[in-house]
Amino acid sequence: MSHESTYQPNSGIERWLDARLPVMRLMHDSFSAFPTPKNLNYWYTFGGILTFCLIVQIATGITLAMHYASDAGLAFASVEHIMRDVNFGWLIRYTHAVGGSMFFLAVYIHMFRGMYYGSYKAPRELLWMLGCVIFLLMMATAFMGYVLPWGQMSFWGATVITNIFTAIPVIGTPIQEWLVGGFAVGNPTLTRFFSLHYLLPFVIFGVVILHIWALHVTGNNNPTGIEVKGPQDTIPFNPYYTVKDAFGLVLFLLVFAAFVFYAPNALGHPDNYIPADPMVTPPHIVPEWYLLPYYAILRSITFDIGIPFTDIVLIRAKLLGVIALAASIVVLFLLPWLDTSKVKSLRYRPMLKPFFFLFILVCIGLGWVGAESPDKVLFAAGTFQFQMVHLGLTLTAAYFVYFLLVLPIVGVIEKPKPMPASIADAVLKGRAAAPAE
Repeated sequence: MSHESTYQPNSGIERWLDARLPVMRLMHDSFSAFPTPKNLNYWYTFGGILTFCLIVQIATGITLAMHYASDAGLAFASVEHIMRDVNFGWLIRYTHAVGGSMFFLAVYIHMFRGMYYGSYKAPRELLWMLGCVIFLLMMATAFMGYVLPWGQMSFWGATVITNIFTAIPVIGTPIQEWLVGGFAVGNPTLTRFFSLHYLLPFVIFGVVILHIWALHVTGNNNPTGIEVKGPQDTIPFNPYYTVKDAFGLVLFLLVFAAFVFYAPNALGHPDNYIPADPMVTPPHIVPEWYLLPYYAILRSITFDIGIPFTDIVLIRAKLLGVIALAASIVVLFLLPWLDTSKVKSLRYRPMLKPFFFLFILVCIGLGWVGAESPDKVLFAAGTFQFQMVHLGLTLTAAYFVYFLLVLPIVGVIEKPKPMPASIADAVLKGRAAAPAE
């Protein structure tokens, strides 16, 4: 959403710089005078919160890297050295560890908000896809960071996750061996993961710049899902939304600080305070909480696909689980084209709204399933047992049903509610003035 620049240099130095490298003009037009829909609510503050989280992770990560030893024989001890001997090392490490969880909490809220208000629809398809790329890079970065403390869960989590590549025919085993640096997780794995964990946040930062650029081209979506029709629909980003974002960030920091100072290990696993031992397997291997839904999808597929009435297997269960895991990410990229409705916001889509909240419960349920043992019996009737893995399979099916069936079908048969004629009409008058298409 282009707009005419209103930047006016106030000094000779600013005029000199503006004529040669208009950085101040760019910052003013992009973050100060940028016209923003006047009806954005607090769910829209999580974009700024995510930027803050990324800066915190990069700053604390660089500091930790100065004291960390990426060697299998020294990594665990170096983390303890940071905690005990480095000035405020405990605070830096806990901020980094808790910051990862807060980062994912904010990104999940940000994504669900985008899905609820239809922020993935035209003309913002590329904006949404760049967000999905950031999410994918975050998962890779977080997984590699989880390995660095070199505790029991770090070692065995790396072993389980890297072994899923072996399910891919022909190229899977070479990829797995290249990733771990050999035939088993060890010192080369730790060195590779440390290098990539250090590098990827800067890649994320670059994609975030593209994400913000794409946002400034199309402009913000808003809770009504109506495009801006003129100056009456917008207000400058500063001071109105800088103050609002600052207040939202303060509330978020209160939660952040509560975990850092009072429950820094609540979101981790106690087994990771045991040094990695290849000879002792933990009874239950789990990733961090924010990866649990995808872990549940991966391990919920326990059946092969083959030709009926024969012993011929076409796709093994392990490969099918990897395909389901990959598809659960790919389907997010396809969301702009799976939703067939022309109406963006779920405020005006009464049929889809309950399905959306059920979808959120499905995602939460998958997280619970991923944290539990797959053999756990939920209920039994005679010889029949409904185990956690069966619940995971049911929720996995529901996850894909929402994207592949509910969104396309409901978009065609649903009759939306009447929509306001403009953003200004919705804000100032609060009445529906035009029917939805």
